Amino acid sequence: MGSKIILGIFFAAMTFMFFYFAIKLIEMGYVLRHGKPYYVHFYWFKRKLSDKQKEILRTKFRFYNKLSEKNKHFFEHRVASFMIDKDFIGRGGLVITEEMKVLLAATAVMLTFGFRDFYIGLISKIVVYPTRFYSKSNDTYHKGEFNPKLKALVLSWEDFLKGFDVDDDNLNLGIHEFTHAIHINSIKERDISSTIFSDTFKELSEMLSKDELLRDRITSSKYFRTYAYTNQFEFLAVAIEHFIETPQDFKNEFPKLYAKIKQMLNFNYAGY
Repeated sequence: MGSKIILGIFFAAMTFMFFYFAIKLIEMGYVLRHGKPYYVHFYWFKRKLSDKQKEILRTKFRFYNKLSEKNKHFFEHRVASFMIDKDFIGRGGLVITEEMKVLLAATAVMLTFGFRDFYIGLISKIVVYPTRFYSKSNDTYHKGEFNPKLKALVLSWEDFLKGFDVDDDNLNLGIHEFTHAIHINSIKERDISSTIFSDTFKELSEMLSKDELLRDRITSSKYFRTYAYTNQFEFLAVAIEHFIETPQDFKNEFPKLYAKIKQMLNFNYAGY
């Protein structure tokens, strides 16, 4: 009798593994053909935000207001989940408020809204200072930084808010620093969205290395600020700031580059 139970468990496990890998192969074929996951939003249950938290999104977060009602519910679930998953720590006398948590989480969720896994596993804590802070990494004052060894995203709240004061100046500290975290996370993780992100970034880098005319047009256009040309990580972070804040200008100026970033983020929302 015992051997039959063991045999039954073995065959059940083998059947599960067969279907699991079959589904993986089918989705990989879909990704190779369409450049995006087969699905993004599927939840056994959706977490809710309080009325106060939803009001913060409605009054402070433009992207949320551009979503359909269905996607607003998905967005709220992800913001609530992200806030539960991360530790929010105030430094320099700063007390973390509900508004801080909602806006920080909403920024991360916006950038990963086209991802299936939106948690950015390399971030475990978000540290917030009132203003610029001293960083031991290079002995200077920073507005923001991502430390993958400590799994910490560190930001100046003053400068974070400035990023949303003017929503079309292509300067947004939150978007910039979360992009760094997403980029490094995509290199280390192998979930479907991380794979699409990192593989498309390689395609983008190859496109720029081969297309000298495009490189010259980018640098001569002055569309991107000079800091973008520091290295490939900074270029991507600056480019995504532009993608989020002035998408139509970006698309008109550099349609091929815009298309690659849209594919990296799987960003098919709110008119992008």
